[in-house]
Amino acid sequence: MPWIDQLNGDSVTWLLEHPSPDVRYRALRDLLNLSADDPRLVEARQAAAASGPIADLLGAMHPDGYWERPGPGYGPKYRSSVWSLITLAQLGATIDMDQRIAAACAYHLEQAFLPGGQVSYNGAPSGTFDCLQGNMIGSLMALGVNDPRLWAAYEWMARTVTGEGMSPNTDKRAPLRYYAYKCGPLFACGANYGQPCGWGAVKVMLAFSRLPAAERSPLVERAVQAGVDFLFSVDLLAAAYPVGDGKKPSGNWWKFGFPVFYITDLLQAAEALVGLGYGGDPRMSGLLDFIRSKQDTEGRWLLEYHYNGKTWLEFGRKGQPNPWVTLRALKVLKELKR
Repeated sequence: MPWIDQLNGDSVTWLLEHPSPDVRYRALRDLLNLSADDPRLVEARQAAAASGPIADLLGAMHPDGYWERPGPGYGPKYRSSVWSLITLAQLGATIDMDQRIAAACAYHLEQAFLPGGQVSYNGAPSGTFDCLQGNMIGSLMALGVNDPRLWAAYEWMARTVTGEGMSPNTDKRAPLRYYAYKCGPLFACGANYGQPCGWGAVKVMLAFSRLPAAERSPLVERAVQAGVDFLFSVDLLAAAYPVGDGKKPSGNWWKFGFPVFYITDLLQAAEALVGLGYGGDPRMSGLLDFIRSKQDTEGRWLLEYHYNGKTWLEFGRKGQPNPWVTLRALKVLKELKR
């Protein structure tokens, strides 16, 4: 069955004819699979770099390669470097589009990626936590970065998932140990009262999905398996992962948005698992049916969560058909059989 048979309408044509150049580029690249030298893709790529959200976001960047203030770039939310790089990656930008993207990635690697492999919000090893680690590794990979510090960050991230060679956060003399936020194996997080964090797990697994299988070390493979087992340990559609304060899972799990920062939705969980090759797993069926059910009569998905007024750009109105959310959903449905 062609993957487009899952759709209620021709949303692919809607995306290909969309006025935003990054949407057209992503549709050609991710849905039609044009070769890199196809004239249509080359033209769309040039247009995406020259105008629209990618160009606007780069226009807000400091010439030294950061947004808002120098340093690791976590604050202020959601306009500093961390959030801007995540947005660029989700828009489909790459370092060969514009030298400013390469400069921003190089700056962030210098400021936030530490020799031990930690991605830090404050420049110290203790400033590491799963959602930041996964978000930034995955974003730089999507942006086309190839740097040894990324491989060190993957190894650190894998080790924190499996617990191999790690000491408790109380053992401050140990060369490899947990910290206050990244406080234990299997996505344990101090911000979640020491319980495994489902949001952090999705970010980590999405980052692992962007590392080609042939390049994964045995340690990374073990971490991937542990993460997959964790995500499948509950009904995906229920998202009943541990919540340290005893409350119900966040309602944001069921709201599809753009961009996606540290809050996670079920569509991103599907992106991670499908990217790791689990699209055909029977345990995915409920979640995939849920994703399909959220399309409108024309095969488009609505914007249900946004950061309008909080970050540099706005990506549509809440409750309206949204091209960026639709791109996210269509890519998942297209790659189910991968």
